[in-house]
Amino acid sequence: MSSNYAFPEAAILIFCKAPVPGKVKTRLQETLTPAQAAAVHARLSRTLVTRLTSARLAPVYLYCHPDTRHPFFGTLKRRYGVRLEKQQGADLGDRMARAFRDRLSDSRAALIVGCDCPSLTPADFRAALTMLGQNTDVVLGPAEDGGYVLIGLPRPQPELFREMDWGKETVLADTRRRIRDLNLKSWELPLQWDLDRPRDLRRWQSGCRGTPGRTR
Repeated sequence: MSSNYAFPEAAILIFCKAPVPGKVKTRLQETLTPAQAAAVHARLSRTLVTRLTSARLAPVYLYCHPDTRHPFFGTLKRRYGVRLEKQQGADLGDRMARAFRDRLSDSRAALIVGCDCPSLTPADFRAALTMLGQNTDVVLGPAEDGGYVLIGLPRPQPELFREMDWGKETVLADTRRRIRDLNLKSWELPLQWDLDRPRDLRRWQSGCRGTPGRTR
């Protein structure tokens, strides 16, 4: 790994869907056309890739769904040097567990993040990676909607991802409960928000970065 990174032995994994109209940001279609919603998704994804590759924190991998063949992914690889991987697994939890297993085979820590959280900053990623190097078992980026926008591990923890009701507002609470049950040491970023609904789009367009949260 290049020594030009602040955390050369870590990895940042961006989970990203291909920006296909009608397949992404469908809840924005209350006010946008499918093509416009897909354009928002593409812009959010490109912004995050730009932000993370410019920060030079750790190698960045783009975990693509349904596969790596969409031209959007190829453009990001050529322009920003991200490494493309296909998401593998039956559901989101399975895909995240497999991605952690694969990357942590040759990295000391890894973060998984979605591409629709505009409130995350490079400082947040730096803090998460720092904590993973300080005897922390799990780092979470809690979201206002009851889920999380980021999770980081120094070693695989497949139990955190099995039989979870993904997309429900109980995901964060259920994950915290599993962390306690497994006696894992956790740390949390300040509360974040992701862009799913028209009100989130207005918030993003107004330039709001996020709201104060708490750490654990």
